[in-house]
Amino acid sequence: MPDKPIPPSAPAMIAAMPFTEAERAAVYRAIYERRDMRHFAGGTVPEEVLLRLLRAAHHAPSVGFMQPWRFIRVRSAALREAIHALVEEERVRTAHALGEREEDFMKLKVQGVLDAAEVLVVAMPPGREAHIFGRRTLPEMDIASAACAIQNLWLAVRAEGLGMGWVSIFDPQALAQLLHMPAGAHPLGVLCLGPVAAYYAEPMLQQEKWACRAPLEAMLMDDVWTEEPPAA
Repeated sequence: MPDKPIPPSAPAMIAAMPFTEAERAAVYRAIYERRDMRHFAGGTVPEEVLLRLLRAAHHAPSVGFMQPWRFIRVRSAALREAIHALVEEERVRTAHALGEREEDFMKLKVQGVLDAAEVLVVAMPPGREAHIFGRRTLPEMDIASAACAIQNLWLAVRAEGLGMGWVSIFDPQALAQLLHMPAGAHPLGVLCLGPVAAYYAEPMLQQEKWACRAPLEAMLMDDVWTEEPPAA
């Protein structure tokens, strides 16, 4: 008689203990009070706190469990200056591309790279094409997975009473070269992290009248796409 196939073993499970009301409130508070900070108060982040934050980031979900995130802690003042210079170069290019909003955009300073207690560069490593699980038709899921790690970090930062800003205004090839990244590595963000004097009452770009949060109802559809196409 042929051998019977061995059924796959059931995954190990733990009891689904519900959060208390206070624990749920804390999670939602971190979500709603998280801010993309641009103003920092110097100071330091204790090593044990920074390690907690990075562990929170590292526990993010990732497609195919590929974990496509790498963190570079920028401790050199000279490197910070060089990164800031790259940001300023791209800030000017972005302002020119915005046309009539150029002057408004140039008022939005990006000083966190110089002022924050910590600067972390998040990058995806080379060799990501080897991960097929979950990416065969959606290869950009490596970016989505790395973004989950950044969001985990952001929420943990807020829970620790610190602030974080995600800077994406830079030439990725220039930043990769500056930080000696191998071919195929791709930087996604410069994260400025540290103590802040206060949090913005609402997102800074909303306070500056640059944009506002759209209502959820405008982005929620049933069964099929019903949103009207943007005006030409």
